[in-house]
Amino acid sequence: MNESSWGTMEDAALHLGVSSKTIRRRIADGSIRAKKFGPRLVRVDMHSLEQSGRAMNWTGA
Repeated sequence: MNESSWGTMEDAALHLGVSSKTIRRRIADGSIRAKKFGPRLVRVDMHSLEQSGRAMNWTGA
């Protein structure tokens, strides 16, 4: 399946549990894919959210 699912920045923020400002930053740095569909309409590739995080190596107490 190569079909993308597009959502709003608010949808993406809710999905990841972050603010829409964080989504804007991730779009700007290229870690989340998005497209402009008009002068103000931005849609986020919801499939790109899964690859946007970084793995963390927890060494703990």
